[in-house]
Amino acid sequence: MAGESECGLVLSIHIAPSAGESTTLVHEVRAVAGRGLEGDRYFKQVGTYSNRPGPDREVTLIEIEVLRALQQERGIKLEPSECRRNIVTSGISLRDLVGREFRVGEVTLKGIRPCEPCAYLESLTLPGVLEALVHRGGLRAQILTEGVIRIGDPIQALRL
Repeated sequence: MAGESECGLVLSIHIAPSAGESTTLVHEVRAVAGRGLEGDRYFKQVGTYSNRPGPDREVTLIEIEVLRALQQERGIKLEPSECRRNIVTSGISLRDLVGREFRVGEVTLKGIRPCEPCAYLESLTLPGVLEALVHRGGLRAQILTEGVIRIGDPIQALRL
């Protein structure tokens, strides 16, 4: 497709109804500009960090390759549903999308900043997760166009 420079795939989608609650796997979710993913804690403004609003709270992504590396390198088995990120991807470097627009299926997103881990994430998961995810905890993104994101959707980085 013209205009793409990298491609990946949506492996899974996870939302949590409120702060601290387990995430739920969904097969598709509506992305709403300025709000986030319907049904997610940040869409409802009941997430742990909802008191710090901004476009970087709309959607988070993480690479399955990172989760696999955690297990191989450190023996930390973190399931996609446990990482507290909304979208688990494959085949694309999310760090390369900081400051760039990209498509996830029919939805256009903009990478805002890396999604660094925090002590709260570690408190909900396993010891060592915070240190293991430093500089590879994923991507925070803003929703630019609304639509439905589905498992299996392509992820296409747009040219600068």
